[in-house]
Amino acid sequence: MYNLAPHFPIFTYMTLNKQHIFRNLLFVATVAIISNVAQAQKTLSEGTIVYDITVQTGSKEPQLADMFDGVTTTLYLKGSQSRIEMITPLGSTITLKDAKSNTGVVLKEYGNQKLLIHMTKDDWGDLDKKYAGITFTPQNETKNIAGYSCQKAIAKLKDGTSFIVFYTKELVTENKDYDYQFKSLPGLPLEYESSVGNLKVKYTASKITFDPVPVQKFNIPVSGYRELTYQESTKLK
Repeated sequence: MYNLAPHFPIFTYMTLNKQHIFRNLLFVATVAIISNVAQAQKTLSEGTIVYDITVQTGSKEPQLADMFDGVTTTLYLKGSQSRIEMITPLGSTITLKDAKSNTGVVLKEYGNQKLLIHMTKDDWGDLDKKYAGITFTPQNETKNIAGYSCQKAIAKLKDGTSFIVFYTKELVTENKDYDYQFKSLPGLPLEYESSVGNLKVKYTASKITFDPVPVQKFNIPVSGYRELTYQESTKLK
């Protein structure tokens, strides 16, 4: 009878060698996939995004929607620094935030009032508490916005309200804290809804640039404003 015992180590070696080759192939494939994803996704560490604003007020207040015609919101990013400004015929609101220290200010100019509201970490938490626990459910609908492929998602808040957002996975921001409501969104929001009282406001990105942003954009004014704490500002009418 032919004895297989002396040849058993050879079979074992061949099996182990096949396993080794398979592991190497699997590793190469994984690296290739990760590399392709990394190449497809670009990080925005510094740049500017302009959002066009449209307002839906219904038939009762069409003049209010007309007042916001052509209004934009501009987001400036530079490392941990962010500046969000919205200038309308009624006035302007500018939010300056440093994600590292989680502090900043909100500048409001309406009529003859010029307010500078100091914000601490706890203040941001109170301001953004409505978005705590927000969830995003991806949908099948997609569309192109500002040159980027975007996927639709339904955002749901803990109070049961919801809104629509279109986001792209092709672009992500280095600073994840510039807007708390989108911190857990798996991409950059390029179109989203917001409610202000009875108004439904839609923000749609129209321009994205990667040009350097002057550091002066993030300077906090040292004069010309009435300074308030966040708590004091909540008591204003």
